[in-house]
Amino acid sequence: MAIPCNSWLYNEGCKHLFLFFWLATNALLFWRTFSRYYSGPQYYYLHQMLGLGLCISRASASVLNFNCSLILLPMCRTLLAVVRTSKRIVSRKTRRLLHKYKSFHAACGIAICVFSAVHVGAHIINAVNFSTNYNNDYTALNVARYKNEDPRKIIFTSVPGVTGVLMVLILFLMSTASTGSIRASNFDIFLHTHNLFFIFYVLLLVHASGGVLKYQTNLEEHPPGCLQRNTTMNYYTPLTEPTGETYLLNTENLAQSHPKTHGELNDSVLRTCAKDPTFHPHFPETWLWISAPLCLYCAERLYRFFRSTKPVTITSVILHPCNVLEIRMIKEHFKARPGQYIILQCPRVSALENHPFTLTMCPTETKATFAVHMKVVGDWTERLCRLLTSQCDPGTEIIPIFQHRKNPKIYIDGPFGSPSEEALNYEVSLCIAGGIGVTPYASIFNQLLDKWREYKLQRLYFVWICRDIQAFLWFADLLCILHKKFWQENRPDYLNIQLYLSQTDGIQKIIGEKYQALNSRLIIGRPRWKLLFDEIAKSNRQKSVGVFCCGPKGLSKDLHKLCNRPNAYGTRFEYNKESFS
Repeated sequence: MAIPCNSWLYNEGCKHLFLFFWLATNALLFWRTFSRYYSGPQYYYLHQMLGLGLCISRASASVLNFNCSLILLPMCRTLLAVVRTSKRIVSRKTRRLLHKYKSFHAACGIAICVFSAVHVGAHIINAVNFSTNYNNDYTALNVARYKNEDPRKIIFTSVPGVTGVLMVLILFLMSTASTGSIRASNFDIFLHTHNLFFIFYVLLLVHASGGVLKYQTNLEEHPPGCLQRNTTMNYYTPLTEPTGETYLLNTENLAQSHPKTHGELNDSVLRTCAKDPTFHPHFPETWLWISAPLCLYCAERLYRFFRSTKPVTITSVILHPCNVLEIRMIKEHFKARPGQYIILQCPRVSALENHPFTLTMCPTETKATFAVHMKVVGDWTERLCRLLTSQCDPGTEIIPIFQHRKNPKIYIDGPFGSPSEEALNYEVSLCIAGGIGVTPYASIFNQLLDKWREYKLQRLYFVWICRDIQAFLWFADLLCILHKKFWQENRPDYLNIQLYLSQTDGIQKIIGEKYQALNSRLIIGRPRWKLLFDEIAKSNRQKSVGVFCCGPKGLSKDLHKLCNRPNAYGTRFEYNKESFS
């Protein structure tokens, strides 16, 4: 009997290990910074004035710097695409981890929101302590102008305070507009608020250069807490700091900062300092964290801008049943691989709004045409459809329409990588689509028509679920041609097609005599996923099966669980979720 395979470890192991490493790094940064400000001798007087608010505010600032630098890297899509294509350098497991870039970007965003709240709360406490603990002896250390100054004045009349308030406002707008409900109902709001990130980073650099918190610079001339000149003599006691040096501390200060050592007095030793303490603001470190990622991201955006400035040439437009629009285009020097996607923009529809679409046809060595299919749903796609298909009937290929009027300019950015690229790199692949989610696999089918022998793929299971029988007509011709080709090549087992009609009016409609190959594979109802996975596992013992899903979240969640479920045939299901934005 085959040994059960732990697919969960393969699917989730690297992700959870990376997440643990990221969380551990955040925790380490927080703890090291907290400890330095809590017990560092150079922060002795500042800690006496602010207490734990100082330590928490600086520790959270370190975590914020770290995540503000990391959050930009997943958005360098061109760089990620280059890394993913380096198959000799990056393993398939690493490439699958890189496809989680969107989730990591969201995780960094959540960390920034959480620690921003901690940072703001700590600084509010600091403003109160600056006011109540105003010290006439250390005027350079004070931020308040006088004792019991209103803390709101300290916040709203200082550069760090004003920039901090503005950053919190921008962060609130960006985070709330990133929720799924707002993105689905109004993508423009999400897009425009996210473009505020550049202002956020400018404010962050200004915020860090405020120089509010200061450290002592003359530790040798003035050991922290020693008796100053022209001061009432008090008892002193030796205190060993974490640096290993021993200082004689004033007992009044000692009672506040080190209550455990207050009773251990040595009244035989007295000492006064040669000089008063001097304080200096820290050199801003934020730019050291974010300058490299910010420059890298800006360089990529500049490269993508120049790459997408030349509009494409539309060769034809087809309006398919169920409001599916197909646009075929050509562009000079454009290259793409099956499974990749592009970002499309039409200025006559919206000057700023753009949307990602999977390539359903990729350019080849003999044919430069590439295409996208889009479901006409929402304001943007409806306006684009009216612009391209006015006065035409569904199913008609529109070519001469642009000879009678000015061709609307369409710009594309990309291509960019997606998990579907890996479908051709497995010996066995299971591609599952829900409705319009079939688009990532269309380019793969087109590629198999001519070059199926060049790829590692030996068996392809294809499951497509639609509500309307007409929806299957989008790629019915392509599926029939591909099915016929493999029968002629004496490989009828290469492609396994299963079509599911989830909703019906009680009458089993036939796709048509033209598509007899698909009629026999049309099933009324929904797939019985557990039986399907067991059948595939039994037929492909001891193999790795690539599972690819593009559809609703509920479908994806169920498939993810099934992929992680162990089986008795030693078959490993490697889950890949299509997600582009």
